[in-house]
Amino acid sequence: MTTHAGADTGITIAEGPRGVPLLGNLPAFGKDPLAFFEQLRDRGDFVRWRFGPRPALFIAHPDTIGELLTEVENTFDQPDLGIAIRTLLGNGVVVAKGRDWRRKRSLVQPSVRPKQVRSYAATMTECTVALADGWSDGRRIDIKKEMAALTQLIAVRTIFGTDTAADAETIGRAMDIAQQEIGAELSGIGALLPDWIPTPGRARVKRATAVIDAEVARIVSRHRDAGEDRPDLLSRLLTARDETGAQLSDREIRDETVTLYIGGHETTSSTLVWAWYLLSRNEKARRALTDELDRVLADHEPGYDDYASLTYTQAVVKETLRLYPTIWLLTGIAKDGATLGGTPIPPGTRVWSSQWSTHRDPRWYADAGTFRPERWLTDAEDRPAERIPEYAWYPFGGGPRVCLGTRFALVEAVLVLAVLARRYDLDVDPEEIRPVPSLTLQPDREVRATVRARGEGRGRGRG
Repeated sequence: MTTHAGADTGITIAEGPRGVPLLGNLPAFGKDPLAFFEQLRDRGDFVRWRFGPRPALFIAHPDTIGELLTEVENTFDQPDLGIAIRTLLGNGVVVAKGRDWRRKRSLVQPSVRPKQVRSYAATMTECTVALADGWSDGRRIDIKKEMAALTQLIAVRTIFGTDTAADAETIGRAMDIAQQEIGAELSGIGALLPDWIPTPGRARVKRATAVIDAEVARIVSRHRDAGEDRPDLLSRLLTARDETGAQLSDREIRDETVTLYIGGHETTSSTLVWAWYLLSRNEKARRALTDELDRVLADHEPGYDDYASLTYTQAVVKETLRLYPTIWLLTGIAKDGATLGGTPIPPGTRVWSSQWSTHRDPRWYADAGTFRPERWLTDAEDRPAERIPEYAWYPFGGGPRVCLGTRFALVEAVLVLAVLARRYDLDVDPEEIRPVPSLTLQPDREVRATVRARGEGRGRGRG
């Protein structure tokens, strides 16, 4: 491995693994992106590599990651994420750039502020109680399927204002197909192909997106025909106005609702699956969780006002997102004048960071590979139990483009865990579940578990 110092900074830039002609390091990246980023991290905080023929720079230090995230829209640009992602997301707030991004963010942000999330919390709890009432002691379930169905239902009710499971299932099934194909393209040769080249995967994304578009158009039409003031996200987007008084177009409404759906359903669903998986393998953490729920909630179901008091439940969610971050990589393109750590970055360089590798860096976390929710609790002096640097944990990104749905996702995950763990323990089968990096980080197969009802007075499920 060769290294050299950044100009006049003393920063060492390491060379990445030797690639192959034309494809660079893409074969190794495509085979196992998570292992590849860990390998780069172990080479240094700045590592040069090649994404196909394109120059790329991997960064691992939280300070530098913070620079990248806070300088997006200034000296770094949002990259083109490819035709497959654009087909699904359109030009929503995650993809948009510059003035268009600022306009859309100003229109979407009011719908996911804490005051609005409070109004959605009752729906989160209500849907989860209905699921819990259908479980029974000894029942065998696929947690992945159960959590997906639950968060889909919560998403269609809070975002689209519809109560039908059929709407949730139709949109959810199409979304799953699209995301699987996007993941395959991101880590394969498709990432290098021009947009105009047709592939079977791109065709499947297009068909799945057509289903989503038809469903969203039908729901939007139904909202407009009803002509009534409703509390869901879609209704707020339909009435939002920018500084000129202009509304979002039908296409923009479609793009933002799909983006919010992915943030509100997909990220929370996978986080909950990984949380149950980790809790089942750590009896101490599971008991600490249920002890808190019994103490804080007693005989009532959790609501938004309980969120702040459920500190250990929050810690379980944060530690799950550390070990299995739903969003596992972020990138930016250097513009003129870009620097990181005082080192000039050549314009056009694609800079990569990975939540997966940073969250598991032993420099920032004791026993980095171990599930320890207590690392997020405070000590007697109200300071973090572990001194974790800012941007050593960034599952929702950061800076001006931090995920708008962060509060929604965290509240939803905590309330769902609280409702279900009050009533049941889930004993996950012992087989190892591996993460698959698609658009989000997903389990590689179904996650089978046995439902174990807890004692009387803990809201036992019927059946």
